[in-house]
Amino acid sequence: MPPLAPTAREVVLLAVLLVLLLVVTPNLPTSAGDALTFSKAYLQSTKSSEALTPTLESQYTLQSLNPALVWGLGQVPETKVVVHVPGWSIFDRLYLLNGTVYIVTDTPETIPDRSRITSTAVFINNGPIAEAERIPTDKEMRIVSTNQARLLFGPSAERLDGVTWLANDPKQFITHYYHWAAELFFGFWRTYSSLDPSIPPTGETSLPAPRRMIFAHLDANNWRDYAEMNQFILRSSFPSISMEFMNDWKERADTGRVFVFDRVVFADRAAAMHGDNFLRTQRTASNPFALPGSVNWWSTVRNAVVGFAGLSQNEGAASVKGVASNPVITYVSRQDWGRRMLIPEHHDRLVRELHGLRDKYGYEINIVSMDKLSRIEQFQLSGRTTIMMGVHGNGLTSLVWMRPTPRSTVMEFFYPEGFAHDYEYTTRALGMVHYGFWNDRAFTRPDVPPVNYPEGFQGNEIPIDGAAVARLCHERLTLSEEADD
Repeated sequence: MPPLAPTAREVVLLAVLLVLLLVVTPNLPTSAGDALTFSKAYLQSTKSSEALTPTLESQYTLQSLNPALVWGLGQVPETKVVVHVPGWSIFDRLYLLNGTVYIVTDTPETIPDRSRITSTAVFINNGPIAEAERIPTDKEMRIVSTNQARLLFGPSAERLDGVTWLANDPKQFITHYYHWAAELFFGFWRTYSSLDPSIPPTGETSLPAPRRMIFAHLDANNWRDYAEMNQFILRSSFPSISMEFMNDWKERADTGRVFVFDRVVFADRAAAMHGDNFLRTQRTASNPFALPGSVNWWSTVRNAVVGFAGLSQNEGAASVKGVASNPVITYVSRQDWGRRMLIPEHHDRLVRELHGLRDKYGYEINIVSMDKLSRIEQFQLSGRTTIMMGVHGNGLTSLVWMRPTPRSTVMEFFYPEGFAHDYEYTTRALGMVHYGFWNDRAFTRPDVPPVNYPEGFQGNEIPIDGAAVARLCHERLTLSEEADD
């Protein structure tokens, strides 16, 4: 039987093996000594490579389980009130057992009245009966001595490590974009950022990001707004944050174990209503402004959100000390909204006057209905805007993403004799200028009227003098050179 001829595949494999032998053999050690030298050189090169490009294991060691806070037979560590204003408090070592929050202290006289810290978290309604229903009881919060705590808690507590944001609010307001962005988030960050009063315009801060956000009285389906802005703000500001809701709160309570927050920013809307700043502005987030803070306090969140939306820090930014070289005027129209709209002829004239500014001075003019823009478009446009204007309404919430500069301005159109603090206060809290308009009359702080909702405030016959608005725009954008000195 004649010998079998090799196949083409076998020939190719032999050729590859021959090439590998020729290439590799000269580099192999030829003796035991050479082998040792080779091994040392290989290990050294590996170490050098690891030094230059760390492996995953060398960058991120496995995190050990959080050790419990143990005091044994000793004294329970006391709770520390780091900062406090009505409705907004920061605590170190705040305890939680069976759904009740505990403050441990042997000096209870130093603890604020608990009605200024927390509430029963029922819906907020008007009247003395509703106010009485919000007063907290021992079910919501207890203040106990270290001896009482040792009897209640035993020898240890499970730690909730890092920084926690805890909102003790009902769902009543949370699903609204303004109340989320310009009240809850506003207040949380203003309170927390008081611990770093040196935040620069870039937003850099030494504060660790909050690790979790807890809603003790809200389920997971009731924190998002219909336009999906709330979740965009949260995910872009703190990408690693986790969220917990009333079921999680109940599960911890059902364990019967005591937990302790390393550090918690505790917010309660009803408690905030006792603050002096709230009584002046009706804005719960106004109370934390009694705390120390940087003038750039909001830049951390603002820059993160507009950056996440794709707007670079330099885009639309200033050529001279934060003043935009080509100002951007954005009119947030509500003419398709069906409620709280301008008289149609007045809207048309306002648009013509704004286009006149564009044609004469080269300003960028945007006439937009915010609900017709994507989220990305809204954040990017707001981040570039120098002057934002519109009828009192949710669309003006976008002012919180404007870049504060000497010329940054918000113009809000009210039905004559009507006024609300919502956007006026929020504008000033960011260091910008707010003007209210009653047709052809403009007013600004300190000459603002009292809060008033006259008949017609919610209607569709709101007047505005477009020429007066255009004149004020030009005045704001042509401030004297002293503004740049």
